Amino acid sequence: MSRIDESRPFLPIGIAVLTVSDTRTVADDKSGDTLVQRIETAGHRLITRAIVQDDKAQIAEQVREWTLRDDIDVVITTGGTGFTGRDVTPEALEPLFEKRMDGFSEVFHRISYDKIGTSTIQSRATGGVANATFIFVLPGSPGACKDAWDGILQAQLDYRHMPCNFVEIMPRLDEHLRRGGTQ
Repeated sequence: MSRIDESRPFLPIGIAVLTVSDTRTVADDKSGDTLVQRIETAGHRLITRAIVQDDKAQIAEQVREWTLRDDIDVVITTGGTGFTGRDVTPEALEPLFEKRMDGFSEVFHRISYDKIGTSTIQSRATGGVANATFIFVLPGSPGACKDAWDGILQAQLDYRHMPCNFVEIMPRLDEHLRRGGTQ
């Protein structure tokens, strides 16, 4: 069973939050606010936050730029995971993934199903790794952001979480590149 090992130190990581929306501003971005509050309460560092429109090129460029920064370990996006014509976040970001995290989507949907039932199938939440940076693509509702953080990310982004967590493998995410391998 998972647990927190209090003998290990808490290691704060750098996180960027991107809201994808044609209509939201910082003043009314409840989903972004939800993530920021949880990131800071957990003791991590919010490095930057932005809002971009539902545009594949803008989304991909912003996230790609953040994955190249040394101070950002994780990018969390909110919005654009549905099925309407403007929902393009997975299409924008999955091509950046060097490794896809299928389990993230599966666990997210399991948690979401307990809250909203079959409506969870209307989300294309996903996750992956690009440029040694974890990327998590969440739906645009505050409830979905709470579910993803509280049910998955809070534990996996805590070095003390056992039996394993994302923080302890961060130094090895780009070892294939350091060994001269290809993506």
